[in-house]
Amino acid sequence: MKRLIAFYLPQYHPIPLNDQAWGKGFTEWTNVAKAKPLYRGHLQPHLPSDLGYYDLRVPETREAQAQLARSHGVEAFCYWHYWFGEGKRLLERPFQEVLDSGSPDFPFCLAWANETWTGIWHGCGNETLMEQRYPGKHDCERHFEALLPAFQDKRYVTVDGKRLFAVYKPTQIPDPAEFTGTWNDLARQAGLEGFYFVGVATEWNPQKDGFDACVSTAPGAQVRTLPRPLARRVIDYALKRTVGENVDSLMKKLLKRPMTRDYAAYVNHAYSEPLSDYELPVVVSNWDNTPRSGAHGLVLENSTPELFKVLMRKAFAQVESRDPEHRIVFLKSWNEWAEGNYVEPDRQYGTAYLEAIKEVLAEDGRACTTHKMERLVAA
Repeated sequence: MKRLIAFYLPQYHPIPLNDQAWGKGFTEWTNVAKAKPLYRGHLQPHLPSDLGYYDLRVPETREAQAQLARSHGVEAFCYWHYWFGEGKRLLERPFQEVLDSGSPDFPFCLAWANETWTGIWHGCGNETLMEQRYPGKHDCERHFEALLPAFQDKRYVTVDGKRLFAVYKPTQIPDPAEFTGTWNDLARQAGLEGFYFVGVATEWNPQKDGFDACVSTAPGAQVRTLPRPLARRVIDYALKRTVGENVDSLMKKLLKRPMTRDYAAYVNHAYSEPLSDYELPVVVSNWDNTPRSGAHGLVLENSTPELFKVLMRKAFAQVESRDPEHRIVFLKSWNEWAEGNYVEPDRQYGTAYLEAIKEVLAEDGRACTTHKMERLVAA
């Protein structure tokens, strides 16, 4: 069976910094609810159904999410964690309450979102709200100590006994190898076996920086390499030669229209080549970050649960030959509603994306059973 781990966004409760920057009560739902179509046929807003406009300070909401994930085959949530240096943290309350309460009894791991907070939530990317800093080794040690209770929790996800910890921008750490080495030393001193470090990066060899694996930034890396029709390539070339811009940039500038790509083309192109041994596949149910970025966003059009199944099968095939502990596939994401990549129930498809996950995992389970039976017969 494959290990499907879902990135999980905690920005569904108000915090003072967001109140000050965007108005009292701002959460991820603020952008989701106000979203409007930017062109004919643009499906917005994407609205929740079963769970509603939830608040992650409510224990019942967190329990309901875990029940949905568990019943549809998701192994764990990978909570985004924000540490800006010198103990500065944001959005830590939901996960801290999960940790302190022991509920829900559902596996988890952490991903360090190590980037400066800007005005990206409202499409104002140049405004700095909280700067990401790396003060030095003392801060690296302080960071580890702050998270040690989580690493010691029985629910924490492991790979070969090591705690899985993801880093959003590993190459921005001044000395990644020192970071991973320090944390592995501290883990062993605390009686743990160390870490299985995953960097969220493309075209990067994680092993040179002490990381064990990497997962691509979906869908950006794949979209950039999508094959374009010949006519479109000719037009882009001509425009670039004459006005210095392509169709996408002109549409954004003149019509305030975001870049669009077809989800089916994305699925067909994804994982057409084998991954390196250290690469972990990532699946995305959909993508439309215009609620945050407006015309600067990207829209994958015409996503359906059936196409999502195709993408999952292709991703699962990439890790089929690996040891069971390493058959990891990341889901981006469980609940990134303002990016349009979520699998929680919505008003258009209900639980269909969750059912798609369950169906493909069931297929995978039957295939594994058949393979084991064949090996026993052959023996």
